[in-house]
Amino acid sequence: MITLISGGGSMDTRTPDTHPVLGFVAATREALKDVADANPVFMTTGQKAQALVELTALESQVAELRLRVTAADDVAEETGTRDVAAWVAHRTRQDTAASRADARLATALDREHPHLAAGLREGSVSLAQARVIAHALAELPADLGAELRARAEEALVGYAAHHAPGDLRRLGRRILACVDPDAADEHEARLLEDAERTARERTKLSLRRRGDGTTRISGLLPDAAAHRLATYLESFTNPRKDTGGTATAGVGSYSRRLGQAFVQLLETIDPRRLPLHGGDATTMFVVAHLDQLTKDLGVAEIVGGGTISAGEARRLACNAHLVPAVLGGASEVLDLGRRRRLYTAAQRRALLLRDRTCRAEGCDIPGTWAEAHHWVAWAAGGATDLANGTLLCHLHHHRAHDAAWSAERLPNGDVRYARRR
Repeated sequence: MITLISGGGSMDTRTPDTHPVLGFVAATREALKDVADANPVFMTTGQKAQALVELTALESQVAELRLRVTAADDVAEETGTRDVAAWVAHRTRQDTAASRADARLATALDREHPHLAAGLREGSVSLAQARVIAHALAELPADLGAELRARAEEALVGYAAHHAPGDLRRLGRRILACVDPDAADEHEARLLEDAERTARERTKLSLRRRGDGTTRISGLLPDAAAHRLATYLESFTNPRKDTGGTATAGVGSYSRRLGQAFVQLLETIDPRRLPLHGGDATTMFVVAHLDQLTKDLGVAEIVGGGTISAGEARRLACNAHLVPAVLGGASEVLDLGRRRRLYTAAQRRALLLRDRTCRAEGCDIPGTWAEAHHWVAWAAGGATDLANGTLLCHLHHHRAHDAAWSAERLPNGDVRYARRR
């Protein structure tokens, strides 16, 4: 039985021939009753791992089916609703904005992205990954040919087998380099400059006293400035320090001026006056090729913070201490062999530029929070060299020295842990 609401609001209940989609829904809901009381505690670890992976794939497949039905929409027309997103949001008690995002994705999958739809249907692409890929494809130049657009889609769907949504988002910004290298740098630089211009125009900061001894801070900052703020704040988390200050209220255009002043303050803070962070003074790394910096439209990268335009990198260079990506200058020795047990600040910079995050498989703890680990222990004859070093977060560093765990170094440099039996 299904129930439809006509334009006049009356209830129309009919029993149509069973459609395969409705048959699947009924069978699945019936099958779920069989496991309603099943307790996962009694599953083996291997069974739990298998179930988690397969249930995630199943969720993707069900989501694709739901989006396919959404794209083949005539529900709104029959019910007098504004659109299918509004109807679904009302009838299923979902957030309207999320429902509209689903409707847009459903339309894109149905009309523009057959490879992405197939990946979602097969369970090899998650719904979160599909959203990121669809957004990346929408950002491609409008004049890009159908063949190159299809190649970009196929490449991103292939990357989904090995990359989480965050990584896919970064890959998506550079996917044009895979299909049209000549246009990639200029296109990405234009996107970045547009985004940075919008960020500067929207920058603001508001400080509102709550009357209970606390002040609520709300603001909107450019990504590069926000990453700088996060870098500075993180330097105080170990050891944790409490700082006090005063605040004044600000609204309207004053908020924008206050936000711009806050950005200027961040850019003039002397990192040498901040606590040591992971064995090094608090430093923001900007990586760029020389030819990119000299271009009008070039691209640079903030380690751990995304990409910026070459123009923004040049501006930062005017009033910031830059650390070159090619380390070892000023007689800094990066490979110390057996002469030192602990990694130097210069070596940690090199490790951060290479590893970016904790290298434990699947861990995304930032490299600035991580610890330098000797793959072959120094006490066992291991050298304090970059080839023998890797960044591991506090948890995975302890695990590397725990006899209850084995650690395997994968070809890509990641570390895979397994509990010893």
